[in-house]
Amino acid sequence: MNTRIMILTVLLAAPLSGCISFGAKPPPSLLTLTSASGLAVGETQKSNAAGTITIGVPAVSQELASNRVPVHSGGTAIAYVKDAQWVEPPSRLFARLLSDTITAQTGRVVLSYRQSRMDPGAQLTGELRAFGIDEETSEAVVTYDAALLRGADPVFEKRRFEARVPVTKIDSEGVGPALNQAANKVAAEIADWVGK
Repeated sequence: MNTRIMILTVLLAAPLSGCISFGAKPPPSLLTLTSASGLAVGETQKSNAAGTITIGVPAVSQELASNRVPVHSGGTAIAYVKDAQWVEPPSRLFARLLSDTITAQTGRVVLSYRQSRMDPGAQLTGELRAFGIDEETSEAVVTYDAALLRGADPVFEKRRFEARVPVTKIDSEGVGPALNQAANKVAAEIADWVGK
């Protein structure tokens, strides 16, 4: 008798299995950042011929810890752009963009944390304070608080960088290019600062 009930339950549940979903439907496409400063393919860099730098993944608030694009509207209200999602957390995308831009603009060799044990060089860390949309001004906003240790001398330099780029429409197609442009502006300013 138990076998019949079990078979009947399985047969009745089979058509419903296509209706059950355990996660949100993925958006049609994902957003990423691309560097405006191109790296030369095949070019060899040597740490004995150029300065080195280690770039840390920025710290972020809970608002930016997800792969979604936040929209600030009037003071303390935060929403997220529908169907706009990063391919990976913005902090990692921004760190990679910084690495490419600093290498292209300064010629410095960007090291991983493991490589930096042998040759620490300069160290760039910081906090990504804003990486989203300001609804009131219709702008993409990227704000990064940087801390730079230039060498063995334990003196940190701190500086805030910010870029704002107009957004034509706050939707999944309009926010990506504007945030990419703002992130590249900030990365270029940081590379100039690091290169001094």
